[in-house]
Order: sequence, then structure tokens, then C-alpha cells
Amino acid sequence: MDAVLRALAIYLVLLLLFRLTGKRTMSQVTTFDFVLLLIVGEATQQALLGEDFSIVQAALVIATLIALSRFSDFLGWKFPKFGRVTESVPLILVQDGKVLEDVLAKEHLTADEIMDAARETQGLERMDQIKWAVLEQSGTISVVPRENAAPKS
Repeated sequence: MDAVLRALAIYLVLLLLFRLTGKRTMSQVTTFDFVLLLIVGEATQQALLGEDFSIVQAALVIATLIALSRFSDFLGWKFPKFGRVTESVPLILVQDGKVLEDVLAKEHLTADEIMDAARETQGLERMDQIKWAVLEQSGTISVVPRENAAPKS
């Protein structure tokens, strides 16, 4: 019965905290958000199993981590310079069909990965059909086709 009560308590704490802190879709989850979720999972696991870790302590750890994450998001929104330091910025990978090799090397990407994204999202077949390819903050590659590119099939 203790395990059921602990699970209920942790469920309610998580439900409350995530409802209060706002919504973020999985497509917007950054690497740090993912690591934060892993840490929250560990704190939750400790509280559920009762391994010398109380529900109140787990709730406090989880609430602190989520509050710090949301506060960091707020500071990035309020002060753009802080946001540029703590979050990645979009990077141009292809400009007018030309691959920016230095950016690709820095980000450990290949032209094949750009073409994969171009085929999947825009139905493009060649690099010269790409006006812009951008590595977004989320890690996805956005592709903007040239106006004379073949239409999406």
C-alpha cells in the first residue's frame, strides 16, 4: 500500500508542477531539457522506491529543477543576450545552393544530412534547389527551396 500512496503523491506533484510551468512540445525540447527530465526521473524513482528519499524531498528536488529551468527560459526571453549564451542559435548551413563547409565541420554534419532533410521536407533532389538550409535550435534542419525548384510532390 505504501508504494501505491507514494506513486499517487509523486503523480500529483508532477501533474501540478508541469501544469503550473507551462507547456512545451517534444519538438521544442532541448538537450538540456532532456537531461533535466532524466534527473527528474531519477528523483521520482528514488521517491517511488522509498530508498532513503522521502516524497517531500523528491518533490522539492523536482520543483527546484523545474523552477530553475523555467527561470532560465524567462531570463532568455527577457534578456536576449542571456538567451544567446544559454541556448543555441540557428545556423545557416546552405546559402543559395552553396554548402557552408566551415559551419558543417563545426557542427559535425554532412551534406548528405542536409539533402536528407531537403528530400523529406521539400521533395528536393539537388543542393542547387536549396535557397537556405538552417540548423535550428532544436537540432532539426529547416530547408527553404529556391523559387525555381521543383515543386513538392
